[in-house]
Amino acid sequence: MKQTPKEIQIQERLKPGIVTLEGFLGKDKRHYQEIIAEDQEKLKELQITKELIADRMQYFTDIALMNNDEEAIIDDIYNVQYLTERGKIVSPFMDKGLIAKGRITLHNKTNDLKVCWTPLNISMIRNHGFFEGKGAKHRLEPEILVKAIF
Repeated sequence: MKQTPKEIQIQERLKPGIVTLEGFLGKDKRHYQEIIAEDQEKLKELQITKELIADRMQYFTDIALMNNDEEAIIDDIYNVQYLTERGKIVSPFMDKGLIAKGRITLHNKTNDLKVCWTPLNISMIRNHGFFEGKGAKHRLEPEILVKAIF
């Protein structure tokens, strides 16, 4: 597969030590486009779009952010908390702008699923369908994420 210079640069930026210490690929040796393609197939199986997932994640993030690092309870089902971190980060996909750092933790009390994400995860899912590589620190398995947030 012939890659464009931008694709080569993105693949490099996903590796450890470039944008973040841990990187975004984890133990996954595949090209980021293969990771995205596999996750896109899973989304088709689940009959949901990356945009709907990102919108739902942003909904919880916005509510959690308004609670100043305190846990919020939503619809008596979801416990969600935003832990603020200082600074901003760039997207490894070279999207314009900086993204706030932070960590959102959600617990779905109905099915006892817990998931964590960052504002950067929302951006990478919405704009690129990238849930990170297998074994990455902030990898979100689409099926688990969907069950937790819907």
